[in-house]
Amino acid sequence: MPFVALRVFGHEPVEITADWGLRDLRQGMAYTLCNSLQCQECGALFLDFRFTDEQMAALYHNYRDEQYNAQRMRFEPGYVNVIPHYHQRAAYLDDVEAWLAPHLPESPMVLDWGGDSGINSLFRKRNRLLHIHDISGVELVPGAERIDLEQIGQQQYDLVTCSQVLEHVSYPLEVVRSMLPALGSETLLYLEVPHEALVREHPGSLELAPLKRHWHEHVNFFSEVALHRLLERQGLVLVDVLRLPVDVGWSRGEVMGVLARRA
Repeated sequence: MPFVALRVFGHEPVEITADWGLRDLRQGMAYTLCNSLQCQECGALFLDFRFTDEQMAALYHNYRDEQYNAQRMRFEPGYVNVIPHYHQRAAYLDDVEAWLAPHLPESPMVLDWGGDSGINSLFRKRNRLLHIHDISGVELVPGAERIDLEQIGQQQYDLVTCSQVLEHVSYPLEVVRSMLPALGSETLLYLEVPHEALVREHPGSLELAPLKRHWHEHVNFFSEVALHRLLERQGLVLVDVLRLPVDVGWSRGEVMGVLARRA
């Protein structure tokens, strides 16, 4: 999508017109192209661009601040209707907390990996400690504390969460691997991703690549099998799976969460 191409590569879409005087190229809009790919073992759907750390930092720099929003609305005018919802806590998180609560202390010690400002951190109002590790650099909600990668592993946590992150990153396996130092023998890991409509509508299909014709911020679409394989490759054991319908104000969908721990 042109907004992502601009933030990551500096590419602007261009219109090929008759004034170009080209003999063989057709007139029309030219956009940044990529290829859709699907793992034939686990069903994960992704694209052939894997952004570097610098490109990821450019894409998410000052995430959803005024400049970000203005730049995005230039390409996606309808985004103006989405902005207000990002300043509110997602209502479905109460259901996620209720699902997790039986596995945890009354006031858990929580690390939210990729938690942005902390507005959607689990147990934000009921914790002994809330650490957030995030690349965006936005201001945190009261009570949350930013933690650097070098500090991971120096604190014992009851719960490590990574919600709505793995669909954005170039190398999900490496991101989960970087969380491992934070996982003690009793620590629970909660990973949550969108259960994308394309995956839901074609359960078990390994032929999704031809159907995926544009990519935006979500550069990975996960099946449940893909999440299971992700855990297995890190030596983690599945505890439970959550599928939860969500209504985020501008669209309805479903989230998929997996709860895991060290073997």
